[in-house]
Amino acid sequence: MEQERQSENTEKSSSEPPIESSVNKDDERDRPDGEALSLPSFVAGSGTLDRLVDTARDYARAAASENTLKAYSKDWAHFARWCRMKGAEPLPPSPELIGLYLADLASGSGPSPALSVSTIDRRLSGLVWNYAQRGFSLDRKNRHITTVLAGIKRKHARPPVQKEAILAEDILAMVATLSYDLRGLRDRAILLIGYAGGLRRSEIVSLDVHKDDTPDSGGWIEILEKGALLTLNAKTGWREVEIGRGSKDQTCPVHALEQWLHFAKIDFGPIFVGTSRDGKRASETRLNDKHVARLIKRTVLDAGIRSELTEKERLALFSGHSLRAGLASSAEVDERYVQKQLGHASAEMTRRYQRRRDRFRVNLTKAVGL
Repeated sequence: MEQERQSENTEKSSSEPPIESSVNKDDERDRPDGEALSLPSFVAGSGTLDRLVDTARDYARAAASENTLKAYSKDWAHFARWCRMKGAEPLPPSPELIGLYLADLASGSGPSPALSVSTIDRRLSGLVWNYAQRGFSLDRKNRHITTVLAGIKRKHARPPVQKEAILAEDILAMVATLSYDLRGLRDRAILLIGYAGGLRRSEIVSLDVHKDDTPDSGGWIEILEKGALLTLNAKTGWREVEIGRGSKDQTCPVHALEQWLHFAKIDFGPIFVGTSRDGKRASETRLNDKHVARLIKRTVLDAGIRSELTEKERLALFSGHSLRAGLASSAEVDERYVQKQLGHASAEMTRRYQRRRDRFRVNLTKAVGL
């Protein structure tokens, strides 16, 4: 992020001096990740207060996930670059300028292709967040923004493109492609735990063995006689996920997890970590959530799922969300249980994940006597 800021400043000094002086005259305002937090000018510094400032900065950085912060940082960098190209200033916020920016994103009039409505909406959220971190307020309800955004949605909105669900027979075929060396045991546990728990890929890799094992933990797991209890610090807050034992060891997610922990000799810290090049030793480094996405795509190809499609089409169809969609689509239980497992606030959100369900199970037409 620091390199990104330095490169931006270099561009400004060579091409747009007036903008540089305006944007950088208050360097503290231009830091979006908590670095701008400091003592008030009228308070004398001390060792205790300085330590509290560092603590406050750590909490500020923890206010959003690492992936969200990266996305917001890229959103600001793109907007700042767009402003320089148009001879405008990104600070202070101008609803009129934001409206023009959104229109440019939707029209694809520049060198970049037109963005989807959901991406534009996300970019706007990123700008609102970035301005707030710099001490400014951007009212996204301002008419210069809302009218343009409403027009973009009316003209360009399309149904969301959903990832393919991994069904029960698919996950069995996928884990069957994995070996029984240390790496294979780990990846088998990742797929089965992620599928049975309906977990996001970030939730899978953030798990620790115990509570408070590491500062970057996103939850922990307790293995019980009848299954595993996961306590997750998810996007919607803390929640518990129960994963029962399967009907046989070969496909049981809890057994797969026990095997991985036993042979990897993991009893503290991150559960899912890297392995040595020869696959015989577990490291202490937590896996990145991108490993889960790559694992899903690789095993989908190896298992021959949707083999009637080209490899490129199959890779585009499946992602980390395919595990959550697969659980929602395959579990033949009351919808409320699936909703609880996925941590959704509403049944409507759960239904978006159900790729295969009886939409007419409740027939209101017949219920009213027609």
